[in-house]
Amino acid sequence: MPASVHDAVERADETVDQLLEAGRRPADLLVLTTGQPHPWQQHELSFGEPGYWAQLTEGGDVFYTDAGRLDGAAARPLRREVVVLVVNDGTAGRVEAAVRKALGLAGALLVVCGEPDVVTPLLPAGSRPLSA
Repeated sequence: MPASVHDAVERADETVDQLLEAGRRPADLLVLTTGQPHPWQQHELSFGEPGYWAQLTEGGDVFYTDAGRLDGAAARPLRREVVVLVVNDGTAGRVEAAVRKALGLAGALLVVCGEPDVVTPLLPAGSRPLSA
């Protein structure tokens, strides 16, 4: 989903809404950011780390996290059917690492919200984006 770094979070929110309206269950969705955490993640973290991670373990809702936080979450079951990758930081190394992580976490579908010129070269040939 084409989006600038500044608009990527909004585009991801629209995408999550569309996926839910199309019948995806909230528990099927993982939203992963490359830059600043999603506002919903920030909200959930305001209640503390244990409650934040409990939400993932319970698996009843869309889970929001940032790519950097995944490094410390190796023992946690992060894989979801659908991963929405929010490219809200254009740093090449960070985006490349997040794309690799997202591809590994997505069971059926990876949706990338970001600059196509930045993201497309990082995807394997068989995973090239479809136009929106």
